[in-house]
Amino acid sequence: MTINIPSHVEMIIDRLGSAGFEAYAVGGCVRDSLLGRKPEDWDITTSARPHQVKALFGRTVDTGIRHGTVTVLMGGCGYEVTTYRVDGEYEDGRHPKDVAFTASLEEDLKRRDFTINAMAYSPGDGIIDKFHGMEDLKAGIIRCVGNAGERFTEDALRILRAVRFSAQLGFSIEDETQEAIRRMAGRLQLISRERIQAELDKLLCSSHPEYFRKAYELGITKVVLPEFDAAMKTPQRNRYHQLSVGEHTLKTLGQIRADRVLRWTMLLHDLGKTETMSEDPDGTIHFYGHAKKSAEMARRIMKGLKFDNAALDAVTLLVTYHDFPFEISPKGVRKAMNRTGELFPALLEVCTADSMGKSSYAQETYLPKLELVKKYYEEIKAAGDCVALKDLAIRGADLIAAGMKPGKEMGRCLEECLELVLEAPEKNEREYLLEFCLKKQDEK
Repeated sequence: MTINIPSHVEMIIDRLGSAGFEAYAVGGCVRDSLLGRKPEDWDITTSARPHQVKALFGRTVDTGIRHGTVTVLMGGCGYEVTTYRVDGEYEDGRHPKDVAFTASLEEDLKRRDFTINAMAYSPGDGIIDKFHGMEDLKAGIIRCVGNAGERFTEDALRILRAVRFSAQLGFSIEDETQEAIRRMAGRLQLISRERIQAELDKLLCSSHPEYFRKAYELGITKVVLPEFDAAMKTPQRNRYHQLSVGEHTLKTLGQIRADRVLRWTMLLHDLGKTETMSEDPDGTIHFYGHAKKSAEMARRIMKGLKFDNAALDAVTLLVTYHDFPFEISPKGVRKAMNRTGELFPALLEVCTADSMGKSSYAQETYLPKLELVKKYYEEIKAAGDCVALKDLAIRGADLIAAGMKPGKEMGRCLEECLELVLEAPEKNEREYLLEFCLKKQDEK
């Protein structure tokens, strides 16, 4: 079987081969090519030692020389070329203490995580598949190379990667691999929060975000996101819901586009319900104030996972307003636009996905209201209504020129002007607002 490889990758393989060394494209690029997907990166494995690779190519970077990796620069791109190796003892559950170079491709492939990632390819030899990766690829199975327990002992992150690959590819996880995950999920505590976040990002932004359920079933979320386990066990007995908090969350993940901020918002938007649940004598359950509590939890969780501030702030804001606590009117929509800024369209997506995860009664109630909100939003944009301080007809300089002293009082006056024109956009006129501010000052 042949696969199409970039010309530069073929050139690297050919040059190594001409010098008497073995060389193959390896890992995820081979897997994705066989699946008809475009590989993100092309990695090459070779029998040549790092110094021999460097001698054959004019431009190289020692990206991981201790572990046998040299990046060859060609055509404005970098290609990692790594010497066949056997990993030494893993002391931290993630990285080998040392590596030993080997002349055996099979030994190199044996140390890899899953069979579908343990295939190599060269134009001359075709597919090298020592561990039946092709069979698992055709069957849609994630299976560890060799003993699953050994693979997860070497690198605990593989526990989460198994579920991530399952979600990205729509594959099932083989039974022995699943059992090893259940036994060893606790080892994820050894992994840095940044690495956990990166894997969860890929899982959530995959084509099957609902596979997050598998992370729960295999005990992974108990380690990396225990708040989700609590949500799975929290019932919702009211006319707006048919599912538990966790099951509702999983359903909403599939109702929103694969955007990092949006998917994390849906994952975290209702976690506060576990701490705000109350029950009527007739068994009806309420979650008063859950949006605020969910936002607090979202911020804490995302900080713990070392998120960047931009994503953290965006998700927290969207979670805060995901129930759209604004009047369904032009005035209410202007206020919502003011509170959420550029994230207002994203908020509409969140509210829609949230509604789609609820009961048919809730959908019939909320979806028409959201359509009305969208209508008002388009009309407000078309009219150019003021929804932010920068759109006010007056500035601080106008108030200073009129005799007002700079300071907190002037800032409060501008905020009051904004609230005024959010209610009545026709009042966003310089003379009117100036008179409004001066009158306020005189009253004080």
